[in-house]
Amino acid sequence: MIPGAGCAVAAAGERYTNSVNPKAVCLLSGGLDSAVCLALARREGYECHALSFDYGQRHRVELEAAARVAGALGAARHIVAKIGLDAFGGSALTAAIDVPKGRSAAEMGGGIPVTYVPARNTIFLSFALAWAEVLGTGDIFIGVNALDYSGYPDCRGEFIEAYERMANLATKAGVEGSARVQIHTPLLKLSKAEIVKLGHELGLPFGLTHSCYDPGPDGRPCGACDACLLRKKGFEEAGIEDR
Repeated sequence: MIPGAGCAVAAAGERYTNSVNPKAVCLLSGGLDSAVCLALARREGYECHALSFDYGQRHRVELEAAARVAGALGAARHIVAKIGLDAFGGSALTAAIDVPKGRSAAEMGGGIPVTYVPARNTIFLSFALAWAEVLGTGDIFIGVNALDYSGYPDCRGEFIEAYERMANLATKAGVEGSARVQIHTPLLKLSKAEIVKLGHELGLPFGLTHSCYDPGPDGRPCGACDACLLRKKGFEEAGIEDR
């Protein structure tokens, strides 16, 4: 059960100042980071509308996790948008390219890995922006992380800031001033261990989440891809058991 409203954890350390029960679109992959981000939005009193994507990913089992998390955290609605990025390929997650296994922290921190999906967060945020405008809100939550982020360029603060500026120029709500777009990135500057601790504080049922890029036919995590190793590292450093 998620605790009641408390102090917000914002990227810049400011406290969120929104009206009573505001709506928010929360990007939800079913992984650890997005689940913690949704839990934070709920704690801050937002009516959360969870958005997931069936984009042709090899780890489509994460959508089952997203549905579990959305239900457990009381999302007002959960939509799975089908967009088929596998039509383009170009990533180990959307094409017949081997997922890297057993990489060291140094290897994961050097360069952009083949698990990067071209323009994925740009596309995801565009869908979130469209739904937010329909809902009459400008609040969007995304669980990007710039520390243990495996080299993805669309998880950086610079990208989010640029996208937010663009969003306020590109929407009817932004132009008319009825809803200023704010992209909340509360996990941006946290380590994976800090994210795990935060999830634990929020009472997040970790067992509902899924982080593996290359699960087996039964959905069990491989334990060796970057996502699995970063998750394992985070729980070990936090001193919390991953159930």
